[in-house]
Amino acid sequence: MTGRHGSPRPHPRGFQRGRARSRILRQRHGRRTGRADRQIRAARGRRGAAVLDAGEERVGTVTGPRFATLAVRGSYDHEEAASNRGSLSEPAYLATAQHFDSAETMRATAAGEREGWVYARRGNPTVGHLEDTVAALEGYQVDAEVSAAVTTTGMAAITLATSSFLSTAVGAKPNIVASPACYGSTVMVFDKRYGDERGVSVRWVDDPLSLDAWERNVDEDTRFLFAESPSNPMVQLVDIPALAALAHRAQIPLIIDATLATPALMRPLALGADIVVHSLTKAAGASGRSMGGAVIARHDLRFRGQPTQMTADFAGYLRRGPMRDMGSVLSPFNAWTLLADIRELRARVDTMSTSALRVAEYLADRGDVAEVFYPGLPSHRTHHLAKRDMWLVDSGGPGRDAVNRFGFLLGFRPAGGVPAAHRVLDRLDLVWRANNLGQVKSTATIPAIGTHQQIAGDAPVPPDMIRLSVGLEHADDIIEDLAQALDQRS
Repeated sequence: MTGRHGSPRPHPRGFQRGRARSRILRQRHGRRTGRADRQIRAARGRRGAAVLDAGEERVGTVTGPRFATLAVRGSYDHEEAASNRGSLSEPAYLATAQHFDSAETMRATAAGEREGWVYARRGNPTVGHLEDTVAALEGYQVDAEVSAAVTTTGMAAITLATSSFLSTAVGAKPNIVASPACYGSTVMVFDKRYGDERGVSVRWVDDPLSLDAWERNVDEDTRFLFAESPSNPMVQLVDIPALAALAHRAQIPLIIDATLATPALMRPLALGADIVVHSLTKAAGASGRSMGGAVIARHDLRFRGQPTQMTADFAGYLRRGPMRDMGSVLSPFNAWTLLADIRELRARVDTMSTSALRVAEYLADRGDVAEVFYPGLPSHRTHHLAKRDMWLVDSGGPGRDAVNRFGFLLGFRPAGGVPAAHRVLDRLDLVWRANNLGQVKSTATIPAIGTHQQIAGDAPVPPDMIRLSVGLEHADDIIEDLAQALDQRS
């Protein structure tokens, strides 16, 4: 089967999903927009109409439905529901392989000449629906084509997004430049897996807010810039537009881990980043039932020394190559539960962020709290960046102003040092002591003994800091729990 221009139809990522995606891209409440038309025509001119119709690409340039609608509907529509006995929700295809009615059908599907998904390591319809949705949300209001690949965990997403740029075929001595304000496991991957085991030079930037500090570390062997924004657990942001300009001058990608913001509050692709990674285990999967990760990237990237097959559609390249070959694919069941969770992402993050600001302001007013880390507080070092970049999506409109939201994660240091921090954590009653975040249940940990224990001596994380992820409990109840824990700390 060939496309309109005679090119082979690419291997699709789902089952009967091309038409659903075309409608998401082309309509706004039943009307096609001029911008959407232009984007579709441009895509057809480059790759043929079959690309959009067959469902290979996770295109996130959606000019029609708003963010919350995209999260609820994704790429599953009435027509596809009719082919699934009217099911309102995407079916969970809990199968490892597809049956074929003939040898020729098997051959043609495996070759990408007809629709089908072949084998779960190469794709699954339920997983594909999650990829569609993630791409649509992260690519919302981004003037570019965007694709997504979902993975087993957030760390799998980071590893896949970064390791692909470390090929020695490009140069024998690769280096990477990164902010040290990173999740503990990210530091371990860069320092141990890449640095110690592969000989990659890892250049940690002394001051992530200094563009000069970043620029001093970049040379002809640098493969990418990497930062978390906001970071875990210090909730510090970086200047994404400035870093993107630096990366593009050097013809290398800027990769941003935006797990703590979620696309409901910030979309780094719109700020100039090339690749975004998420742990879907966190706020996207707030029920806490499944792990997952995502890599979302622009199309038609221009990086020095990198092959076109990788940069034309980076997420698609990951699915077709590294993920297929190395097997870091998400299970259909986990994709199904994450699809259920992500539908309410905007409203959930709005509520959690509103409560987190109240909690942070309460803690900042207490005399027995030495320091509070939250980008919504004017005292936070990156408050100016948060005010500029973190907005509740679609909160503005006729007669109303857009509103800042600063996320659900904060940190605080009880007066009295490490012993006091341990006592406060032990006395929490409503808040759960756990090393996860972004859940509907509020959780707290001490990163120095939990999430960052392996790098506690090197990480810029105070040993007496409690990390608090604010959930969906009433803010007054969370504050009362913190109050009793702090009041009884001695």
